[in-house]
Amino acid sequence: MKNIQRMSDDELVKSFMSGQEDCLHVLMSRHKNKIYSYILMMVKQQELAEDVFQDTFIKVLQNLKRGKYVENGRFPSWVMRIAHNLIIDFYRKQKHMQVVSNDANNYDLLNSAKYSEANVEDKMVYSQVLTEVVELLEQLPDKQKEVVRLRHFMGLSFKEIAEETGVSINTALGRMRYALINMRAMVEEKNISLTI
Repeated sequence: MKNIQRMSDDELVKSFMSGQEDCLHVLMSRHKNKIYSYILMMVKQQELAEDVFQDTFIKVLQNLKRGKYVENGRFPSWVMRIAHNLIIDFYRKQKHMQVVSNDANNYDLLNSAKYSEANVEDKMVYSQVLTEVVELLEQLPDKQKEVVRLRHFMGLSFKEIAEETGVSINTALGRMRYALINMRAMVEEKNISLTI
């Protein structure tokens, strides 16, 4: 039998669906940093990010058990989409729950940018743009993808990236440059708007 750690994401999903529970743990540990970093970057609150992260993997488990995963070699993108939808659902609920009274104040609370609808809309637009960037990132060659993740998702310097990946700083910088060139080309080719 093939070592579970060496199995592809799709192989792990198939094995999980045929009863091998350990496969889900491998999938989660393989992608948890990326998913959690994305969620934290979106919600900017650690406790909320942890809740959304947990809800994401509960939803992943439910969807896998219902057979809702379509094998396409993009398990991380599928999980990111679930996380993204949960974040949007959270902001929608927040929007409906906020009740503010102007009666007890000497100044106009409702005229504050803090309560403006644009903030929620801006967050949703930002969330959508980020999702599209993550989907573009998934299409990059592995070495370019790794440098972008370490730099922008994990916040490492190019020196740290070079040490982490065992290459020179110039190689790390070159991979980042080519990643950006490739992503720009994909944006133009697919006519994607990444304006916030």
